[in-house]
Amino acid sequence: MTDHLYESDESIFEILESLVAEVQEAKSVPLSSNVLIDRDMLLARLQKLQAELPNELRAARWMVREREAFIARTNERAKEITDKANAESRRLVSDNHVLAEAVEEANVLVRRAEGDSRRMRLEAEDEIDGHLSRIETLLTELLGRVHFTRDEFYRARPKPPEVPYD
Repeated sequence: MTDHLYESDESIFEILESLVAEVQEAKSVPLSSNVLIDRDMLLARLQKLQAELPNELRAARWMVREREAFIARTNERAKEITDKANAESRRLVSDNHVLAEAVEEANVLVRRAEGDSRRMRLEAEDEIDGHLSRIETLLTELLGRVHFTRDEFYRARPKPPEVPYD
């Protein structure tokens, strides 16, 4: 096997392929599925691979962590907003319920006041009608007396003297 450790133009993929090939070609330990690999050589190759990792990969790993932290903060903020919205919704529903009860109570009071007003008006009309009926009776009696008195007055009048016609 060629030692690619010191080749500077070797790509990450080539290093990985050679490591996979070395593990596949390594001698097996008798009566086991384990293989014998040169530890120092393997560590050196892995360290080179680690050093060869592009900065973009490290930046991407950092960005993934930052993204996860941002999502966690955003989810927390969204939960706070949702909780506030739910509380406000409950308050508005409660206020709406209170308002609906107040409107219903006001409607009951208005209907009761209208009923009381109608009853009082009918009672006043009945009382006025009673007074007018008594006044009508009095006036009818008074008119009857006026007629009677006029009749008496005309009957009591002396007859005019007879004038001779000659």
